[in-house]
Amino acid sequence: MFPSTRPGRLTGLMVAAVAALVAPLVSASASAAESGILADTDVYIRDYVGDAGVEPHGNAVWTSPDIKVCPTATECATSVNPEVGQTNYIFVKLNSPGPYGSGADTGNLEVFRSTPGGGTGWISDWTSIGAAFNVSVAASGVTTVMIPWNGVPGPGHFCLLARWESANDPMSFPEGVNTVLNTQRNNNLAWRNVDSVDLFAGKPEVRPYAIGNPGSVQIATDLAFTDTRNGFLASGGKLVVDLGPTVHSRWREGGGRATGVKQVGTYSFEISDFRQAKFYGIRLAPRTRPEVKLVFSTTTAPRKGAHVIRVNQFAPLENGQSAPAALTDVGGVEYQVTIR
Repeated sequence: MFPSTRPGRLTGLMVAAVAALVAPLVSASASAAESGILADTDVYIRDYVGDAGVEPHGNAVWTSPDIKVCPTATECATSVNPEVGQTNYIFVKLNSPGPYGSGADTGNLEVFRSTPGGGTGWISDWTSIGAAFNVSVAASGVTTVMIPWNGVPGPGHFCLLARWESANDPMSFPEGVNTVLNTQRNNNLAWRNVDSVDLFAGKPEVRPYAIGNPGSVQIATDLAFTDTRNGFLASGGKLVVDLGPTVHSRWREGGGRATGVKQVGTYSFEISDFRQAKFYGIRLAPRTRPEVKLVFSTTTAPRKGAHVIRVNQFAPLENGQSAPAALTDVGGVEYQVTIR
């Protein structure tokens, strides 16, 4: 059986990449006449549990199960937050074969970091952590690669992006400025934005969160908050969003609409109902990525337990259209909160 043909590198995509614009997603059912090269090999990094390497796809891309941070050079069972000022270790799993090639491969793996959040621009918002060169990947199975992360800077909370490069397994679509589209279209890329938050009564935990616009025109973006297990507030958990003067001003310019929150300070809002917690219409200038602060805390007598809070930025994936583009998940962070 021959491997599937990769979706095509259409002329429109080339033009969009050169112009630093974001082109629409191309259907995975592109015909053979539209198809580009057929890679000799196909190594892929999963974007989500169950990902088989099909590209492009429309699923969320920022909780890759194949990227893990560990405190020692021995792979840990679950990823942890990096320790500031120490050498940490990033483990990335390379899967082979994917649906578009076969055979063993050799290439380079590089890992990048960014401030947690959404709307991350390639490559301006990413900083290289390190790379492994001439990595040999078996024809079948999973190859785990370890990359040391020396001198982790504060505050120790980051997005991570893994990027596989091989002459035999090139990117299927040219990389543009939008990290979400790059990752959805190319199985050589994977993104992980997962943070652990340990909460103790009387000890708030603060996390930075950036909202971005990597495009070339102003956009209006939404910021949404979800309690996936629906028990954080009932257990005594609290989440305050400090927009700060910059984002607060941009939000007011967009109409100042919010649901599921109550104002508790000049720029601060406490989540009161996760079922509808959202800020609407935040105006972002081109190529900007301002930060807000998320303050996790508890009441004086919380109930112990584990919770998952997701914060997502929703924005248009395409710029320069005559009609407003639909808002799409352009990145977020999953906070794995444990009330101790």
